[in-house]
Amino acid sequence: MIRIFGVNIPDNKSILFGLMLIYGIGKSRAKLVCDSVKINYLTKVKDLNEKHIELIRKFLFNFVLEGDLRREVMLNIKRLVDLNCYRGIRYKKKLPVRGQRTRTNAKTCRKLNIYRK
Repeated sequence: MIRIFGVNIPDNKSILFGLMLIYGIGKSRAKLVCDSVKINYLTKVKDLNEKHIELIRKFLFNFVLEGDLRREVMLNIKRLVDLNCYRGIRYKKKLPVRGQRTRTNAKTCRKLNIYRK
């Protein structure tokens, strides 16, 4: 089991899906990492040697990932709430922000707001 950016990646996963466990890495960025380090997507994590793991770590330091990315997203949401713009108000009321309907769908949002009335 290797540890990258504070995330344990299981040995039995392929490197493509193992990298996707890190917050901020999706399928396309995981493929980009594998291509740049010249690793096959289906290679298991346990089959990687130290050199490959070190190359992956060095390549990922170019991106904002995990804790820094989470902090940045939370600060963006907090900025919207402080501005009292429409999206900020929707975040504050814990309602859907991106134009979804709330009359029949959005059950989880409405369920959480049942006592706010």
